[in-house]
Amino acid sequence: MHTPTILDKIIAHKRQEVAARRDLVPAKKLEQSIYMDSQPLSLRRYLLREDLSGIIAEFKRKSPSKGFINPHAPVERTTLGYMQAGASALSVLTDTEFFGGKNDDLTTARRYNFCPILRKDFTVDEYQILEAKSIGADAILLIAAVLTGEEVLRLGRFAKSLGLEVLLEIHNAEELDKTLHPDAVTLVGVNNRNLHDFSVSLDTSGELAQRIPDEFVKVTESGLQTAADIEALRAVGYRGFLMGETFMRHSRPEKACAALVQQLRATEAITLL
Repeated sequence: MHTPTILDKIIAHKRQEVAARRDLVPAKKLEQSIYMDSQPLSLRRYLLREDLSGIIAEFKRKSPSKGFINPHAPVERTTLGYMQAGASALSVLTDTEFFGGKNDDLTTARRYNFCPILRKDFTVDEYQILEAKSIGADAILLIAAVLTGEEVLRLGRFAKSLGLEVLLEIHNAEELDKTLHPDAVTLVGVNNRNLHDFSVSLDTSGELAQRIPDEFVKVTESGLQTAADIEALRAVGYRGFLMGETFMRHSRPEKACAALVQQLRATEAITLL
């Protein structure tokens, strides 16, 4: 018997939310956005740049497991500060019910930053992908734990038709095997958080690294804290490091990001000696 996880609850709520939003703002209205004709930036390309850190710095006010983390951080200062600190890209939570985010957070970040922005939400419908493009996102997240292989293929192809890249999030090898479609997915993210007990282990990324084909940029998510964590996972093939709580629990998240990037650069400089 399947015990519902918090992710199951989020998805059930998300389906209702999407239906209500579609009634409120029809797809034709979304298509009138100024961002529909713009060329998205490539998250893949920015993560592979040698002059950047590989960090995807996340703006997140709260989470279901931790409650409020930082409800007062301003979007403009935080996201601009992340990029000035040397992050490669941004991730912005737009889910309201469980994460305290909103679409305006991403649009504000877009206005202040020239870098790839991942819309972090729970995508179950093409409408949300159209919405992501309309608010200025460059990439979307598809979560293998709540989608079938056919759904990942359909949603991923639709995202690519709009010029958006797709980060497929997996938790284990089974999810990877059932949902990885080369023509629908650009990047694969390994979430180190166990959905059932919220425990976090970076070993998850270590164990799955070799199972992800090299054609996909590998991203590791959750539990990253130090420069040493990043270096260890970079050594096994990861090029993207999604970090949110580590920064957001500080009163000035962008300064925490800057300190970590400095540590990384110092480590790299020592390695080159």
